[in-house]
Amino acid sequence: MRYKGSCHCGRVAFEVEGTLDGATACNCSMCQRKGVLMWFVPRAQLHLRTPDANASTYLFNRHVIRHRFCPTCGIHPYGEGVDPNGNAVAAINVRCLDGVDLDALPVTRYDGRSL
Repeated sequence: MRYKGSCHCGRVAFEVEGTLDGATACNCSMCQRKGVLMWFVPRAQLHLRTPDANASTYLFNRHVIRHRFCPTCGIHPYGEGVDPNGNAVAAINVRCLDGVDLDALPVTRYDGRSL
């Protein structure tokens, strides 16, 4: 299925393809403060509808995850990184997707604080 998503103001907009059958809630210092629910997909399944330069990047800790956010409204619609096998992945903030029933999604808790 193809989903459309964006930040609050629309300066960062995207489409993502895949089967959304759950989300992950991480308790690391960054994710807990943002309150994101992440859906991990291969990076090739994320298609930007606005220029990449519209999103700013925040790096912290080991600088391996590019936390992408809108510099205008401050919303974090996705992140980019690599999985343990070296594959490029995107962590989609499902709260930024149009038409998704968040209450219907099973949420897996991840203890990122322990890393």
